[in-house]
Amino acid sequence: MAPKEDMLPQGWEDPDRQMGQLFMMGFDGTTVSPQIRSLIEDYHLGSVLLSAKNLKSAEEATRLVCELQTIARNAGHPVPLLIALDQENGGVNSLYDEIYIRQFPSAMGIAATGSKPLAHEVAVATAQELKAVGINWILGPVLDVLTNVRNQPLGVRTTGDDPQEASQYGVQFMKGYQQAGLATCGKHFPSYGNLEFLGSHSDVPIITESLEQLSLSALVPFRNAINHGLDAMMVGGVSMSSAGMNVMHACLSDQVVDELLRKEMKFQGVVVSECLEMEALTHNIGVGGGTVMAKNAGCDVVLLCRSFPVQQEAINGLKLGVENGIIGRSRIEQSLRRVLNLKSRVTSWDQALNPPGLLSLTEMQPAHTNLSTRAYNDSITVMRDRKNLLPLSNIIDPTEELLLLTPLVKPLAASAVTLSANESGHGGLDSSSWEKTSSVMSGESVFKELGRSLSRQRNGRVLHTSYTANGVRPIHEDLVKRASAVIVVTADGYRNKYQQSFSKHISLLCQTQTLSVGNRDRVERPLIVVSVSSPFDFAMDSSIGTYVCTYDFTETALQALVKVLYGELEPSGTLPGSISRSQKIHQSRQHWLVENWNEERDGHALDALLDAMREDCAQGQSSELLGATSSNFLLRKEDIDEAHFVVRNSSTQALYGFCATYFFRSSGTGVIGCLIVDPARRKLSIGHSLHSRAIRSLVQRKSMRRFQLGSRLPGIYLGIPTADPVERKRLRQWFANLGWNTSLARPVCSVVLRNLSAWSPPDGLTAMLQNADVVYDLAYGWDFATPNCGIIRAKRKIDDLIVGSVVVYNDRSALAEHMPAFRAQSSVGGISSPVIAPFADDYSAIMKGLIMLAIRQIRKLNANVVVMDCVDGDGNFDCLSSMGFSMLHSFEEINCDAATWSMMHPS
Repeated sequence: MAPKEDMLPQGWEDPDRQMGQLFMMGFDGTTVSPQIRSLIEDYHLGSVLLSAKNLKSAEEATRLVCELQTIARNAGHPVPLLIALDQENGGVNSLYDEIYIRQFPSAMGIAATGSKPLAHEVAVATAQELKAVGINWILGPVLDVLTNVRNQPLGVRTTGDDPQEASQYGVQFMKGYQQAGLATCGKHFPSYGNLEFLGSHSDVPIITESLEQLSLSALVPFRNAINHGLDAMMVGGVSMSSAGMNVMHACLSDQVVDELLRKEMKFQGVVVSECLEMEALTHNIGVGGGTVMAKNAGCDVVLLCRSFPVQQEAINGLKLGVENGIIGRSRIEQSLRRVLNLKSRVTSWDQALNPPGLLSLTEMQPAHTNLSTRAYNDSITVMRDRKNLLPLSNIIDPTEELLLLTPLVKPLAASAVTLSANESGHGGLDSSSWEKTSSVMSGESVFKELGRSLSRQRNGRVLHTSYTANGVRPIHEDLVKRASAVIVVTADGYRNKYQQSFSKHISLLCQTQTLSVGNRDRVERPLIVVSVSSPFDFAMDSSIGTYVCTYDFTETALQALVKVLYGELEPSGTLPGSISRSQKIHQSRQHWLVENWNEERDGHALDALLDAMREDCAQGQSSELLGATSSNFLLRKEDIDEAHFVVRNSSTQALYGFCATYFFRSSGTGVIGCLIVDPARRKLSIGHSLHSRAIRSLVQRKSMRRFQLGSRLPGIYLGIPTADPVERKRLRQWFANLGWNTSLARPVCSVVLRNLSAWSPPDGLTAMLQNADVVYDLAYGWDFATPNCGIIRAKRKIDDLIVGSVVVYNDRSALAEHMPAFRAQSSVGGISSPVIAPFADDYSAIMKGLIMLAIRQIRKLNANVVVMDCVDGDGNFDCLSSMGFSMLHSFEEINCDAATWSMMHPS
């Protein structure tokens, strides 16, 4: 008999009723359709997805939700329906009502304010309005990291390309929704932030990043949200193709759902599939089979957006899967318990049948209106204004004409994954197609209102016309000649290339078609470019001298823009993510000549620089460079490209700075292994110049996949030194200003075990290892004609599978040449590169076993000191300290995606 806590509540014995709770379905129309009524009454549907096509106003939405819940109650549902929708703000709002529902900035717009408390306030207000009309489940927050800003459909729906920033804002959004009483659903796991599109509607976008790469960036916000209590997770329909991962649809894969999300990331909430009405799935698998695959993968709720025959096919497919034994009853019941647990936290029949409605919305309206205005005002970002064109009163008189050029915005092309979902109004990948929802006016209408607002504000004439992919026409040229200043608006210019081309052409016209101002010489026409969606249209294009970003083109956003343009509002927004930080690279006061390292010319000078660095080390601290010489930086390996750089005095030959870089071809990793500056010549931008040259050099390498600050081979600097807290803080800030995301730093260290002759294993360790399910052997080494280096392996007894390894070496090995921490000791042996398999049952025991056997090997050399390098500091140090090791040097290693630097330093 199953334990009591695993038993289902009374009323859930019927298998059909159980299975109905495991679907979320949408429908067409603004009233209850026969199809959705049948799904609730006949198929026991547990969750309903509403979209913009279902919702015309707050009043009608309240009525519709209440009717759906009443149908469920009358049909004998033991618990209310979950009613879900997308309400991401910006351009993605399924519920819009000019009177009762407030518009707030997009996720990236909120992040541009730099205020986490504001993000929480906006999330609470958004959820309060949805709760008032009876919604109990919001499909948010978006937790994707925009690691490829150039070609992604998410755009401003994310907070940007910084994983830590996305984590922080994602948690604030989530907590705000939950505070107001809504269930949350993070999306789109494992990430829509760096997809490759193959072009065909029947093809599914691909994630090509490895799990290791995803773990360092894209998965960070998802993991953080899980740790803070995320209620549900939507798993995308994208495919994955990398080493060890070949998945057709993520939401149908047990590797993604059961293994990665459930076991590795320990998510216990409700897992929702992406909409299965995607062409690629119906063509290749079929919805019935896809539903079975989704359930077996670990999805609790299967989403089907609108087609009643397809929805019936999915339900029948699940029934057949259960009847045929393909899906176990235990999996159905486990999913049902998760869904019922979620419902119990966010709804009851009293709440479901009595939503507060317009009365509550009316009470909220003043406070939410003020919050909306404040949020938009704080989000407007002036990225550049080199010639001080803002405010407009600086450059144009009321009697002069101002030209406004705006794009005829068309719906952005839907991706193959959610084409059918978008047709039904569900957001999926491409909810940024504003015209497809009723949440905001069409681009043409809202831009006409912008023109009228500009005219009213300045009491002068505004010339306004649109532009298309046909480019600059004679009418545009004539208007530029007439105008005394020009404003060009772009909306996702990165994905609508004609907008970028048009803006550049107008910029050229403004420079060449000059005008006279009073008695002054003829000058070029002032040009202001405004991005009203993705800020990346001209983020890195310095040819556009004045560039303003609003992050969406809702009326409230453009009202705030007008205030900024006319000086009534001081812009305070900042572009989120790494690009904004990278601008600081160019603020150096001096640009030093950086030359390639020449071993013959610079060897002795580098040794002198290393001596100066050691002498500068704080009293009582051991320098990381102790034992290091110029030759330690040279690997001379065929599969490793190394390029080292110096800033030097060409007269005295003295080195003022040195930077070592390595490109490991096998992993596609570019490493800055060392960046040192003469202590007497710091704060003169030498380090900036070396760093900039190093990054430019690495970016040009083919197959570059990631960057790393800190090198494990050679093991001189494993990252940012952390022994001195003050110096650590300074260095972290310095590298952060250069564009490194120091919040993702990983602790690493070197440790030492002294007085080896008197050392003995901790009590019980030897006996524990003898009784363990793991055996150890020396695969190569002193017993196998390799006198200076060896590898100790740990293998499972049951199947001889290797679960761990470690390298041991002596002072005559090639490895010792590149480990100054080792060379600084006497009578020493070394341990390096501990690797424990992630599936190993007892990580700590295996680690201790490997280290103990390595120590025994080193004892045979009559050594009295053991140095262990490249130790991950998260948990291994505690394990090693229990064996007698002490800290030698500590560092913070930093990794980032190559796309970040490639964008900052385009070739």
